[in-house]
Amino acid sequence: MDVAVIDAGGANLGSVRHALERIGARPRIARDADALRGAARVILPGVGAAAPAMRLLRERGFEAVLKAPTVPLLGICLGMQLLFESSEEGDVACLGLLRGSVRRMAPAPGVRVPHMGWNRLRTRGDSRLMAGIDDGAWVYFVHGYAAPVTGDCVADCTHGAAFAAVVEHGLVAGAQFHPERSAAAGARLLQNFLGART
Repeated sequence: MDVAVIDAGGANLGSVRHALERIGARPRIARDADALRGAARVILPGVGAAAPAMRLLRERGFEAVLKAPTVPLLGICLGMQLLFESSEEGDVACLGLLRGSVRRMAPAPGVRVPHMGWNRLRTRGDSRLMAGIDDGAWVYFVHGYAAPVTGDCVADCTHGAAFAAVVEHGLVAGAQFHPERSAAAGARLLQNFLGART
């Protein structure tokens, strides 16, 4: 399957590409919007900050294309956060594909921010993206900002407070955790995304 992986300046670009190759996909790196043509799936990975990532998406022509997806789109980590209306990180408007604003996670006794490490998913009903992934599956997170638990949230997680860990709405989906670093559960989520109906 032809999968376009957007270069939005994230450090996880190579690991996402290798994870896709391991499950039989043919990923290619898209450095501008023209490179998305013909892709059956689009992945927006990201590690970094929302404001510079959105600036790069605008400069490379991605923003307009991503706001009207015609094939399944998966955001990973920061890429998932950019699917929402806005982010407190840099007080920036994002793609607006999902309702809600991304907020800074609040530190508390026993709760470190950023949230780094393994944590359990809690499923929230049926989902094509979560098919075959057990409730309570362990996945790997690295983030200091989080999206709200809304009607589009199909799995959440708790680190101090509950936050959206997996979201799904029509052609648009996202994982706050890193599937490329999350062993069997992460591989299954990527497989489910590749099998999504258009």
